[in-house]
Amino acid sequence: MIIHNVQQQSVEWGQLRAGIATASEFDALVTPDFKIRTGEMPKTYLAKKLAEKWQGAPLVSNNTFDMDIGTILEGEAIPWFELETGFAVKRVGFITTDDGLAGCSPDGLLDAHGLEIKCPRIETHMKYLLAGTMPKDYVHQVQGSMFVTGLDRWCFLSYRRHLPALLLTVERDVKAQEALKLALELFREDFEAGWKVICERNGGPPKRYAVSQPPKQFVSETPS
Repeated sequence: MIIHNVQQQSVEWGQLRAGIATASEFDALVTPDFKIRTGEMPKTYLAKKLAEKWQGAPLVSNNTFDMDIGTILEGEAIPWFELETGFAVKRVGFITTDDGLAGCSPDGLLDAHGLEIKCPRIETHMKYLLAGTMPKDYVHQVQGSMFVTGLDRWCFLSYRRHLPALLLTVERDVKAQEALKLALELFREDFEAGWKVICERNGGPPKRYAVSQPPKQFVSETPS
């Protein structure tokens, strides 16, 4: 794995994510029982990732709820986790596989574990507490993060102020890892084919304004 020392939610973080499959989005490629997805969902995801690479940045998203949750996570959940478990959490920005074709943004790394924290709405957290198991909504992300990093265990924490926390340790699932490997190989084939088609229709790769230059000067990206 390759660790990129950037701040999550920063411009640099967004640029690293643009155009590659990320663990939080792997559910667009595999089903809940880790079979290869077909139909519109993977097609829409492919289009999204091609659009990100074309513009060199992630698509704009305005989600103030997630931003509020991020504040709670950093301010309360991580210190709670460290106090409860005795682990020191190493904050990281973005991690990619050695080939740079997939990535994840864990909430932290431990000695031999990764960490994923969710601070959901109170009714959702109640549902997680009642079930007492790994929420299906995040199985792809956790197994995907293990795929990207090569780690065999991942801690999952669902945290809400003034409520019991749900803290689980998730083991690497061989079936899930094999399905993700195949799904990402197929996605990359489709991505490269799609990029070629769009560049041909455009008469070449996209032209973008250079960040440090006046608007009338352009830089051209060489297609990969």
